Amino acid sequence: MSTFTMYTTPWCGYCHRLKSQLDREGIAFDLVDIEQQPDAAFLVEQANGGNQTVPTLVFADGSAQTNPSLAQVKDKLAALA
Repeated sequence: MSTFTMYTTPWCGYCHRLKSQLDREGIAFDLVDIEQQPDAAFLVEQANGGNQTVPTLVFADGSAQTNPSLAQVKDKLAALA
């Protein structure tokens, strides 16, 4: 069961790195390509002051993190548990 959604693009190196780290840790998440889903791009802009900055993670509580480290994601997930 995923606890957050990662908004990404295919060409984003930071996204690939974080995705690999999360996969390695066995952390489940949904992945959305903002270039394929305009509504998702708008959501990312809202979370980032009008910018399409990725990776942007949106958690079950509605909060967001932009380009977080693996440690920041783990801390957030622990706080939500």
